[in-house]
Amino acid sequence: MFPLPPPNNKSNRWPCLSCANHQDQPKVEVTVTKQSKKSKSLYQIKVTLVGSKPPIWRRLIVKDNIRLDELHSVLQVAMGWFNYHLHQYRVGSSYIGIPDPDFDIDVTDERKVYLQDIISSPKDNFVYEYDFGDGWEHKIVLEKILPLDFSESPVVIKGEKACPPEDCGGIWGYSDFLDAIQDPKHEEHESMLEWVGGEFDPDEFDMNFINKKLNDLKL
Repeated sequence: MFPLPPPNNKSNRWPCLSCANHQDQPKVEVTVTKQSKKSKSLYQIKVTLVGSKPPIWRRLIVKDNIRLDELHSVLQVAMGWFNYHLHQYRVGSSYIGIPDPDFDIDVTDERKVYLQDIISSPKDNFVYEYDFGDGWEHKIVLEKILPLDFSESPVVIKGEKACPPEDCGGIWGYSDFLDAIQDPKHEEHESMLEWVGGEFDPDEFDMNFINKKLNDLKL
């Protein structure tokens, strides 16, 4: 395990190592919009960290016209990440993120795509990838379409479990990390506790704290 990197760490560059594994997915046409869209409704979405057992998940209310770069900020806060690494969205075999001229990969600019451009009906889903080194994948499913007066947004209305620590090695590394900190006899027990800052509760989920931070985004 290594100390946490400084914010905006650029060690995980394009291309994403997982891209080749998804080329057989159907190509989805992604709409690029130059003008902002008016919100017509709210989306209730469920975000689940793929491979987490028990599941680490959040249920959120967001506007249908939230831009995907704004959604990235919401997802970082809702899950508990610190935005240290690169990210991208995967919709079928299409990729949406921040294009990098240094790499010859077809990536649609997330600053020109709105959530309603990629999901519009209940059960529609896509993947949000964060930290191409650790390879965190989040499955995002549209559960309900709600009237605009239903709730403030963005807001988390339910969830379970704490976000894994940054740079713990992905799903498998997180499992090993939990084994170490929960077993006083484990050879890495002390070093892992020191690395994480002295304590870590995998069951912690503070919805009020998360929503205060979401409100600070001023979206």
